[in-house]
Amino acid sequence: MQFTAEHENLRRTTRSFVDKEITPHIEAWETAGCFPAHELFPKLGELGLLGICKPEAYGGLGLDYSYNVVVAEELGRAGCGGVPLAIGVQTDMATPALARFGSDELRARFLTPAIQGTAIASIAVSEPGAGSDVAAITTRADKDGDDYIINGTKMWITNSTQADFFCVLANTSEGKPHINKSLIVVPAKTPGISLSPRLSKLGMRSSDTAQIFFDQVRVPQSNRIGAEGMGFMMQMMQFQEERLWGAANALGGMQTCLDLTIDYCRQRQTFGQPLIDNQVVHFRLAELQTEIELLRALVYQATEAHIRGEDITRLASMAKLKAGRLMRELTDTCLQYWGGMGYMWDNPVSRAFRDGRLVSIGGGADEIMLGIICKLMDILPSRKKNQGGAA
Repeated sequence: MQFTAEHENLRRTTRSFVDKEITPHIEAWETAGCFPAHELFPKLGELGLLGICKPEAYGGLGLDYSYNVVVAEELGRAGCGGVPLAIGVQTDMATPALARFGSDELRARFLTPAIQGTAIASIAVSEPGAGSDVAAITTRADKDGDDYIINGTKMWITNSTQADFFCVLANTSEGKPHINKSLIVVPAKTPGISLSPRLSKLGMRSSDTAQIFFDQVRVPQSNRIGAEGMGFMMQMMQFQEERLWGAANALGGMQTCLDLTIDYCRQRQTFGQPLIDNQVVHFRLAELQTEIELLRALVYQATEAHIRGEDITRLASMAKLKAGRLMRELTDTCLQYWGGMGYMWDNPVSRAFRDGRLVSIGGGADEIMLGIICKLMDILPSRKKNQGGAA
């Protein structure tokens, strides 16, 4: 992928923002279990960082996805996973379908302020009994005149306690699970919405997460994004950008973790020499850097295909799978080289170890990615064989 001067300018802008507005506050935000999104997001909006690929008519920059990848990588260098995750929800998880398929009225009411950073967006898909299995959601939106009445619950919802609106996936008919769902924009202050206390998570501590309850929540049917019954398809499309963004973001996080570990291994003295002088150590660090570059090549290949309008389901699933597994391998190795210091809660590598574990779970678990890849490779077992019949 060829980067232009415009790409590099955007990279410098993002890196400067991370250094000034995010990294200095990480410890306080991690301790608080939340960061001030309504203070931070307008600053991102002023720089155009929340609408890079969004239509210019609604305040976006109208650039191709390669610019988004540059920003995702740089955000990954922040030193924590929670704040970049929240930003990624705003740009690549809660708003892509709204930008592509939403009515002009919906985009003016919700997309424009999301791009400006004056409204916080949240994507409400997962449920206690339906995480990676999106087709199994039970939240319903039943018609009542010109409105929908929404009942159900959503779980592990990022940005939920600060959100101004939710993009909710709900069943809107009794049809088959892949064609009975719709995406509906629901303002957070609508009567009938309540939230649990913030969930206490292993990692991503600075990202606010809660369970959402919908009890007879009434919204106009005009808040639906696109055609009724197309929600599952739209969500699958959103997942591709979510997974590509996640892999790009992980690149920045892994590179930072590796760089910090290299510096520490140069300084740490063991048995009369720097730790890095041990061949087993510097060989392993070189191997991990190679793995990062291989993942980066895959992310860039998927990005180029996405820009050309190709279906990137296979490549995005591979990138997401590899990012999660490499994140686990790399942070575990780096923590080992930090020794006792790496086991401390506030160590940056310890935080990366905890935060990075989500990459293999959120947005579709590793096993889901493998199933998608196998399907697209046409190597899944036949139904007959699965049911115990002859191959």
